[in-house]
Amino acid sequence: MRTLWRIIAGLFRWSWRVLNFIREFILNAFLIVLILAGVGIWLQLSASNSNEPVQQGALKIDLSGMLVDKPSVSNRWSRLSRQLLGTNSDRLQENALFDVVDAIRQAKGDKNITGIVLDLRDFAGGDQPSLQYVGKALREFRDAGKPIFAMGDSYSQPQYYLASFANKIYLSPQGTVDLHGFATNGLYYKSLLDKLKVSSHVFRVGTYKSAVEPFLRDDMSPAARDADSRWVGQLWQNYLNTVSANRQITPEQLFPGATAMISGLQAVGGDTAKYALENKLVDALHTRAAADQQLVKVFGWDKANSDYRSVSIYDYTVKQPTAQHGNIAVILASGAIMDGEESAGNVGGDTTAAQIRDARLDRNIKAIVLRVNSPGGSVTASEAIREELAAAHDAGKPVVVSMGGMAASGGYWISTPADYIVAAPSTLTGSIGIFGVINTVENSLDAVGVHTDGVATSPLADVATTKALPTEVQQLMQLTIGNGYRNFVGLVAASRHKTPEQIDAIAQGHVWTGSDAKANGLVDALGDFDDAVAKAAALAKISQPELSWYQEEPGMFDMLLNQMNASAQAVLPAALKVWLPAPVVDVMRDMQAQPGLMNNLNDPQNRYAFCLTCGTVR
Repeated sequence: MRTLWRIIAGLFRWSWRVLNFIREFILNAFLIVLILAGVGIWLQLSASNSNEPVQQGALKIDLSGMLVDKPSVSNRWSRLSRQLLGTNSDRLQENALFDVVDAIRQAKGDKNITGIVLDLRDFAGGDQPSLQYVGKALREFRDAGKPIFAMGDSYSQPQYYLASFANKIYLSPQGTVDLHGFATNGLYYKSLLDKLKVSSHVFRVGTYKSAVEPFLRDDMSPAARDADSRWVGQLWQNYLNTVSANRQITPEQLFPGATAMISGLQAVGGDTAKYALENKLVDALHTRAAADQQLVKVFGWDKANSDYRSVSIYDYTVKQPTAQHGNIAVILASGAIMDGEESAGNVGGDTTAAQIRDARLDRNIKAIVLRVNSPGGSVTASEAIREELAAAHDAGKPVVVSMGGMAASGGYWISTPADYIVAAPSTLTGSIGIFGVINTVENSLDAVGVHTDGVATSPLADVATTKALPTEVQQLMQLTIGNGYRNFVGLVAASRHKTPEQIDAIAQGHVWTGSDAKANGLVDALGDFDDAVAKAAALAKISQPELSWYQEEPGMFDMLLNQMNASAQAVLPAALKVWLPAPVVDVMRDMQAQPGLMNNLNDPQNRYAFCLTCGTVR
């Protein structure tokens, strides 16, 4: 018996050792794979930053997706996944505005880059100030004596805006230049909320504060319609003026209006390509093969790729500054402003405030440029950012705000401590107003026989989404919102050296273009990011400005998750469209186009400074 137990114990010990060996082997193998992957990524990034010379030819600007100030997925990871993992570059993505401009400006002085080809078939667009900034870089490239060619099967409005900066625009014989104007479209939920018996308690100050109208109406109010018509019309006129000047035609010839355009199309038998050619919207009608032949004549033949000589902007390495420490901090506030840490596509109040604090405490930093491209959001988060920016100003570091496509509501709130504000003519700003929303579902539950009851020491404590909102709480909320609006107006008045009454007259939630904001004294100058940097350098008396970009760098696993999420968002809607009827697809598209107001309601006091219509222009 004792011998048998020894045999069993021996088997057990050896089995345990084998299991331990297998476990350790697997863990070690996994660790080795991680180390090799890390080394591979590091080597790839090192290689991508080694500034290897490119072959002589064109810089192909084959942008795919949107142009934004700050991509939600790291550009470095997007590039790495394209090079190492074979990710399809045509997949919808976000492109960093400043990376695109830096590439064009470097190419201007690169002897191996002899021209630019704008291949914009997959370009989805961007806000007008971003397009203007890229257009400025393209104009600088042309002025250096290097040609730009645009080629496309058809051109959407944002595609054609960039194409207008080219020396030659080629269009497919079956293509079109789709010029139709701008419009805003929002969804309104009052009837839906009524049918669901949801009680929406809305508290607001501002005649034009239309962000809450979807909860209160089934259509746009006359005041909001008048205000939006003004700035939408100005954006369209800015578009026409820029593009027509590039094409050396009149705005009326570029877009004669719907009736005249239909008459013109009738005269050419409905041939949209011929219409574009006859009206000087394009320079020639070429198939892809014919356009390629023209480009081969200019840039030469690349035998390896069986194409004209070129390098994609995604493969073109931009030299990084050699300075270890910059003297001007650049901090990006891009997206809706939320409480807490930064998330993809949103501004985190805590994250941005911490970045400003770091810049304030860094002795190498002599000035701060805050780049704002935001429709606003949480009042609490906006105030946290504003307070830290004011602290930097009080510490003697000049603060300059560069406004992108939007710097409205909370986006303007965080801009108030600036020494100087620079906006583009087409920036949407102002929207100085505040609101609060609390939804309760007591009637919905009552309809299905569910009720809520309990006790409370005060009506102010008896707040729940499943119960009617007490009158006292409603009164308290309206008082808080009113106080928040007065604070907002007071901050603007103090920063712009005006009286609260003067600011109130141009506030009330009214959205202004950058041009109108300049006329109303809400911004100091019209310009772009370059102008903001130049002003910061002048205020800080910096002779050689060097930028230090303050950005949260995600870890490898964060980047993996973000990339998977972005890919899923790009693939799933297209897959669903195959099975869904067209009207449902249209509604999904409209819902995706709207800023995610409901997703961003996390203010602890339910107070928001948000411009809902600023991001719906298309």
